[in-house]
This record gives sequence, C-alpha cells and structure tokens, in this order.
Amino acid sequence: MSGMIKPADLPDTVPVFPLPGALLLPRARLPLHIFEPRYLGMLDDTLKPSHRLIGMVQPMEVPGQSEKRLHAIGCAGRVTQFSETEDGRYMITLSGASRFRIAREVSGFTPYLKADVSWEGFEADLGAAERDQKFDRPEFLDLLSRYFEALSLSTDWDSLKEAEDELLINSLSMLCPFDPEEKQALLEAPSLSTRRETLVTLIEFALRGGANEEILQ
Repeated sequence: MSGMIKPADLPDTVPVFPLPGALLLPRARLPLHIFEPRYLGMLDDTLKPSHRLIGMVQPMEVPGQSEKRLHAIGCAGRVTQFSETEDGRYMITLSGASRFRIAREVSGFTPYLKADVSWEGFEADLGAAERDQKFDRPEFLDLLSRYFEALSLSTDWDSLKEAEDELLINSLSMLCPFDPEEKQALLEAPSLSTRRETLVTLIEFALRGGANEEILQ
C-alpha cells in the first residue's frame, strides 16, 4: 500500500499515536482498535486529507519524571481499512508508508498529539520491498522454533517458510513480544539485514532469559 504514497504526498505535520509495543514498519500492516475519544477524533480528522496518515511512535520513560516523552523516530501508516462498531469504536488497519523523524511536537489545537516531521533519510521506505542477501532461512527458523516453543507460541510454519524475506522479518519484528525499547531498535534498523540481525540478537537474548540470564530453552 505504500506505493500509493509519493514523496510529494508526505505532509509536514502528522497526527501521532503513541502506543507502547505497537510497531509499524514500511510496507507492513498493523491492525488497531480505536476507542478513546481523543483518538476517535484523531481518526475522523485523519480521514479528511487524501494521504490519511497516522504516525505511530513509541513513548519512552524518562528516569525521575512521570511524564513520558516520545522517541524521535516513528513510522507513518495510511488508513487502508476501517469499520465502525455499533458502540462507536473503530477497527482500522494501517499500511506502513514511511518512517519519519520528529522535529517538534505540536500541541494546543487538538486533544491528540501532532508533530512536525522530517522524512529525510527514509526515502527507500516508499520503494520496493527489500531483500536480505545473507539470510540463512533454515538457521533462522530453527532459532525461531526454539523461541516459540519456549514462549508456548504457535504459528503457521509453512507460511513462514514461503514468505518473502521482508514480510517474514518485519512481521516477526512487529508481532514478537519485545519491550518498547527493543521494538524501537527494530524500527530504526537502517536495512532489512540489520533488522534481521537485531531480531536474532533479541531472540537469543530472550532464550538466555534476558537480563536474568535464566535459560528459557
């Protein structure tokens, strides 16, 4: 769906949805359940312009402060599907368009956050899907199998074996239960190969029991 967005279509300001652990990547899809009044208002406003973009950003905790700040880099997604429930909630799907860097937060005009953003440095996000030339799929799937078994997770292994490199790596980056800082590292990876290497490191770290060094496998 990102092909529907051209560089000239990217706005200078986007509405921002800070949701811990909800990772969106270019050319991937993220389903969301919208029910808070301010975000229902955000969605109504988002559907008015033709680009229909919402910026997904990971909030971060600052030691010693109760107020949470936003990470500088997020990913904008285009609303490509939405349906309204009888009680006024929305089920939507965002299709990842491009990452961005927050220049400054814009407050005071809406009940939800907006930010002035720069798209510079993320031009490839609007292009074709990436390939990972060094991807050892059998070795990766073996590691993933141990990880899923340790966490009692299930999946369609036939689909994983057949999936394109980017779809496989990005889908797992979005779906695996990593913490927000780890999700941010996956988002900021400069290439698909780097994201795959980060993903492998996080899975291996989890199998070692994380900071507790207690072996899960």
